[in-house]
Amino acid sequence: MKTGILFLALFALVGCAQPEQKSVVRVCDPQGCTDRPRSAVNYETADISEENDARIAALEDMAKRDPRAAYDLGLRYFRGDGVRQDSYKALTWMRDAAERGNLNAQKALGRAYLTGLEEMGSDPGEAQRWLSAAASRGDKESAKLLKEANVAKKSEEEYWKLQQEVRVVIYSQWHRGYPYYSTWREDRWAMY
Repeated sequence: MKTGILFLALFALVGCAQPEQKSVVRVCDPQGCTDRPRSAVNYETADISEENDARIAALEDMAKRDPRAAYDLGLRYFRGDGVRQDSYKALTWMRDAAERGNLNAQKALGRAYLTGLEEMGSDPGEAQRWLSAAASRGDKESAKLLKEANVAKKSEEEYWKLQQEVRVVIYSQWHRGYPYYSTWREDRWAMY
Protein backbone atom coordinates (compact mmCIF):
# COMPACT_ATOMS: atom_id res chain seq x y z
CA MET A 1 0.00 0.00 0.00
CA LYS A 2 2.77 2.44 0.97
CA THR A 3 4.67 1.56 -2.20
CA GLY A 4 1.61 2.37 -4.30
CA ILE A 5 1.14 5.77 -2.64
CA LEU A 6 4.86 6.54 -2.97
CA PHE A 7 4.77 5.55 -6.65
CA LEU A 8 1.68 7.71 -7.26
CA ALA A 9 3.29 10.73 -5.55
CA LEU A 10 6.51 10.27 -7.55
CA PHE A 11 4.50 9.93 -10.78
CA ALA A 12 2.60 13.16 -10.00
CA LEU A 13 5.86 15.05 -9.37
CA VAL A 14 7.45 13.81 -12.58
CA GLY A 15 4.29 14.63 -14.58
CA CYS A 16 4.26 18.22 -13.32
CA ALA A 17 7.93 18.92 -14.03
CA GLN A 18 8.55 21.06 -17.09
CA PRO A 19 11.90 21.61 -18.76
CA GLU A 20 13.46 25.02 -18.23
CA GLN A 21 13.26 27.20 -21.33
CA LYS A 22 16.45 28.89 -22.40
CA SER A 23 16.43 32.64 -22.80
CA VAL A 24 18.68 32.49 -25.89
CA VAL A 25 18.38 30.71 -29.21
CA ARG A 26 21.23 29.67 -31.49
CA VAL A 27 20.62 31.07 -34.98
CA CYS A 28 22.76 30.21 -37.99
CA ASP A 29 22.71 32.28 -41.17
CA PRO A 30 25.19 32.95 -44.01
CA GLN A 31 27.22 35.27 -41.72
CA GLY A 32 27.70 32.52 -39.10
CA CYS A 33 26.06 31.20 -35.92
CA THR A 34 25.19 33.40 -32.96
CA ASP A 35 23.21 33.19 -29.74
CA ARG A 36 20.34 35.67 -29.78
CA PRO A 37 17.67 36.53 -27.19
CA ARG A 38 14.54 34.42 -27.70
CA SER A 39 12.37 37.56 -27.93
CA ALA A 40 14.44 38.98 -30.81
CA VAL A 41 14.42 35.94 -33.08
CA ASN A 42 12.58 36.22 -36.39
CA TYR A 43 11.60 32.79 -37.71
CA GLU A 44 11.04 33.80 -41.36
CA THR A 45 13.46 31.99 -43.60
CA ALA A 46 13.38 34.24 -46.65
CA ASP A 47 15.77 37.18 -46.73
CA ILE A 48 13.42 39.96 -47.80
CA SER A 49 15.18 43.28 -48.17
CA GLU A 50 14.88 46.35 -50.37
CA GLU A 51 17.77 45.18 -52.53
CA ASN A 52 16.15 41.77 -52.92
CA ASP A 53 12.77 43.37 -53.71
CA ALA A 54 14.41 45.39 -56.47
CA ARG A 55 15.94 42.22 -57.94
CA ILE A 56 12.61 40.40 -57.86
CA ALA A 57 10.85 43.38 -59.48
CA ALA A 58 13.49 43.39 -62.23
CA LEU A 59 13.07 39.65 -62.70
CA GLU A 60 9.28 40.06 -62.92
CA ASP A 61 9.71 42.73 -65.61
CA MET A 62 12.03 40.42 -67.52
CA ALA A 63 9.64 37.49 -67.01
CA LYS A 64 6.90 39.41 -68.79
CA ARG A 65 9.08 39.45 -71.89
CA ASP A 66 11.07 36.19 -71.67
CA PRO A 67 9.54 32.77 -70.86
CA ARG A 68 12.88 31.51 -69.45
CA ALA A 69 12.80 34.28 -66.85
CA ALA A 70 9.17 33.43 -66.05
CA TYR A 71 10.21 29.80 -65.52
CA ASP A 72 13.10 30.93 -63.29
CA LEU A 73 10.77 33.16 -61.27
CA GLY A 74 8.31 30.28 -60.90
CA LEU A 75 11.11 28.07 -59.56
CA ARG A 76 12.12 30.79 -57.11
CA TYR A 77 8.58 30.97 -55.75
CA PHE A 78 8.34 27.15 -55.55
CA ARG A 79 11.58 26.87 -53.58
CA GLY A 80 11.43 30.12 -51.63
CA ASP A 81 14.75 31.12 -53.17
CA GLY A 82 15.19 34.81 -52.25
CA VAL A 83 11.42 35.28 -51.94
CA ARG A 84 8.73 33.98 -49.63
CA GLN A 85 7.57 30.60 -50.85
CA ASP A 86 4.26 31.02 -52.65
CA SER A 87 2.80 28.10 -54.61
CA TYR A 88 0.10 30.22 -56.26
CA LYS A 89 2.61 32.70 -57.70
CA ALA A 90 4.87 29.82 -58.68
CA LEU A 91 2.09 28.13 -60.66
CA THR A 92 1.09 31.44 -62.23
CA TRP A 93 4.60 32.14 -63.52
CA MET A 94 5.15 28.52 -64.57
CA ARG A 95 1.88 28.51 -66.50
CA ASP A 96 2.84 31.79 -68.18
CA ALA A 97 6.18 30.32 -69.25
CA ALA A 98 4.58 27.05 -70.39
CA GLU A 99 1.95 28.84 -72.47
CA ARG A 100 4.75 30.71 -74.22
CA GLY A 101 6.46 27.42 -75.09
CA ASN A 102 9.11 26.84 -72.41
CA LEU A 103 9.77 23.09 -72.37
CA ASN A 104 11.01 22.95 -68.77
CA ALA A 105 7.94 24.84 -67.55
CA GLN A 106 5.61 22.48 -69.44
CA LYS A 107 7.32 19.47 -67.89
CA ALA A 108 7.31 21.01 -64.39
CA LEU A 109 3.62 21.92 -64.66
CA GLY A 110 2.76 18.43 -65.88
CA ARG A 111 4.62 16.88 -62.95
CA ALA A 112 2.97 19.27 -60.45
CA TYR A 113 -0.51 18.51 -61.76
CA LEU A 114 0.20 14.77 -61.86
CA THR A 115 1.42 14.50 -58.27
CA GLY A 116 -0.52 17.38 -56.75
CA LEU A 117 0.95 20.31 -54.90
CA GLU A 118 0.23 21.14 -51.26
CA GLU A 119 -3.53 21.54 -50.86
CA MET A 120 -4.08 21.22 -54.61
CA GLY A 121 -4.90 17.64 -55.45
CA SER A 122 -3.73 15.92 -58.59
CA ASP A 123 -5.39 16.71 -61.90
CA PRO A 124 -4.46 14.02 -64.44
CA GLY A 125 -6.30 15.78 -67.28
CA GLU A 126 -4.29 18.98 -66.87
CA ALA A 127 -1.10 16.95 -66.37
CA GLN A 128 -1.85 15.12 -69.60
CA ARG A 129 -2.25 18.43 -71.43
CA TRP A 130 1.13 19.82 -70.37
CA LEU A 131 3.05 16.56 -70.59
CA SER A 132 1.75 15.84 -74.09
CA ALA A 133 2.92 19.31 -75.17
CA ALA A 134 6.39 18.59 -73.76
CA ALA A 135 6.50 15.01 -75.10
CA SER A 136 5.53 16.18 -78.58
CA ARG A 137 8.73 18.23 -78.57
CA GLY A 138 10.78 15.06 -78.02
CA ASP A 139 11.29 15.09 -74.25
CA LYS A 140 11.69 11.48 -73.06
CA GLU A 141 10.99 12.15 -69.38
CA SER A 142 7.74 13.84 -70.32
CA ALA A 143 6.78 10.83 -72.43
CA LYS A 144 7.24 8.54 -69.39
CA LEU A 145 5.23 10.88 -67.18
CA LEU A 146 2.56 11.13 -69.89
CA LYS A 147 1.99 7.37 -69.64
CA GLU A 148 1.48 7.75 -65.88
CA ALA A 149 -0.92 10.64 -66.48
CA ASN A 150 -2.93 8.56 -68.96
CA VAL A 151 -3.25 5.71 -66.44
CA ALA A 152 -4.22 8.14 -63.67
CA LYS A 153 -6.82 9.83 -65.89
CA LYS A 154 -8.34 6.49 -66.88
CA SER A 155 -8.47 5.44 -63.22
CA GLU A 156 -10.12 8.74 -62.29
CA GLU A 157 -12.74 8.32 -65.03
CA GLU A 158 -13.55 4.78 -63.87
CA TYR A 159 -13.90 6.00 -60.28
CA TRP A 160 -16.23 8.80 -61.43
CA LYS A 161 -18.42 6.28 -63.30
CA LEU A 162 -18.60 4.09 -60.20
CA GLN A 163 -19.58 7.13 -58.10
CA GLN A 164 -22.42 7.90 -60.52
CA GLU A 165 -23.72 4.34 -60.36
CA VAL A 166 -23.63 4.31 -56.56
CA ARG A 167 -25.26 7.74 -56.41
CA VAL A 168 -28.23 6.53 -58.48
CA VAL A 169 -28.74 3.57 -56.15
CA ILE A 170 -28.45 5.66 -53.00
CA TYR A 171 -30.77 8.41 -54.23
CA SER A 172 -33.39 5.90 -55.33
CA GLN A 173 -33.33 4.12 -51.95
CA TRP A 174 -32.68 6.91 -49.43
CA HIS A 175 -36.21 6.96 -48.00
CA ARG A 176 -36.43 3.22 -47.29
CA GLY A 177 -34.32 3.46 -44.15
CA TYR A 178 -36.89 5.62 -42.34
CA PRO A 179 -39.24 3.83 -39.93
CA TYR A 180 -42.27 5.77 -41.14
CA TYR A 181 -43.60 7.61 -44.15
CA SER A 182 -45.42 10.92 -43.99
CA THR A 183 -47.80 12.77 -46.24
CA TRP A 184 -49.57 16.10 -45.98
CA ARG A 185 -53.27 15.78 -45.05
CA GLU A 186 -55.44 18.90 -45.18
CA ASP A 187 -53.93 20.66 -42.16
CA ARG A 188 -51.17 18.43 -40.79
CA TRP A 189 -48.59 15.82 -41.56
CA ALA A 190 -49.88 12.24 -41.33
CA MET A 191 -47.37 9.58 -40.24
CA TYR A 192 -47.63 5.92 -41.29
